[in-house]
Amino acid sequence: MNGLQPDQLATLQATLEQRKTALLSQLAGSDNVLTRPQAVEEIEASPADNASNHTLNQLLLEADELKLAQLRIVRHALAKCADGSYGLCENCGGEIGASRLTARPEAAYCIACQTRSERAQR
Repeated sequence: MNGLQPDQLATLQATLEQRKTALLSQLAGSDNVLTRPQAVEEIEASPADNASNHTLNQLLLEADELKLAQLRIVRHALAKCADGSYGLCENCGGEIGASRLTARPEAAYCIACQTRSERAQR
C-alpha cells in the first residue's frame, strides 16, 4: 500500500501525464534526437564563428538528451502507477510521503533513501 488516497493518486497521475505530453511536444519533430541535423551549420568561416556554432549545437543536443532522460523517468513513474507500486520507495519499499510526491511526482525514493544516495555520490 502506498498510503495515497485515490484522489491524490489520480491527481499525481494526471500531473505525470501532463509532463509526458509536454516533453513529447518539446521533442516532436526530431525522429532521432541524437542523430538529427545540426541546428546551426558548421561551415568554413572564422574559427570564432565555428566555435560558437559548435557550442550552440552541443547545448541543443544536451538539452534534448536531458528531456529524453526526464521522459524516461516520467514513463517509469507512470508504469508504477499502472502496476500499483507508485508511491513506494524503490530502495526500502517504504511509502514516499504525499508531500514529496506532490513536489516531485516522479520521485522513486523516499526522502531518507534519496538523501543517503546523494551523500554517497559526493
